[in-house]
Amino acid sequence: MRAVVGRAGVALLLGLSPVAAETDAYGSLNPDEMSLQRMVEDAERGNTSMSVCASGYLMTKSGRHGAAREVFTRCAEDGYTAAMTWMSQLEDNGFGAPENPDAAAAWDRRAAELGDPVGMFNYGLDMMRGRGVAQDEAAGRQMIDRAAALGLPVARRLQDAGYDLDEITPDADNWKYAPLF
Repeated sequence: MRAVVGRAGVALLLGLSPVAAETDAYGSLNPDEMSLQRMVEDAERGNTSMSVCASGYLMTKSGRHGAAREVFTRCAEDGYTAAMTWMSQLEDNGFGAPENPDAAAAWDRRAAELGDPVGMFNYGLDMMRGRGVAQDEAAGRQMIDRAAALGLPVARRLQDAGYDLDEITPDADNWKYAPLF
């Protein structure tokens, strides 16, 4: 059975459809509240929150690395350590900008200094590998130990493996962490 909608039906359906945001002298009517673009705009205005910062994860996982960088940068500036570790991920892998191990290590260090166990773990790896920072295996292990003491399972796993980086690094990434000279 096929339904036929007349002009009156089309008008009714159009009347029930969402209305685009409009702006008047009193502000936005029917603002775009739940989109990723709205989250970017909120971050640009300095309105960060846990939900705005978490939206960066969806942005980067969906390939919108530029937008994720905007959100994560603002959130990191506001002290969200998870945003710092995500900025490190973006920098380390060249998502949305050229690969930058120095910037990645700097983000990890900032998160570590603020007490974030993931930041501690990542900065410890940076130091052990000498990626983006001077190589210092002893200091790197100490940082890994701090993350493990805070309960980070992957840090404990690395300790249990005698700090063998192959335990936590896929073989496919060996080229990335090989010495440059």
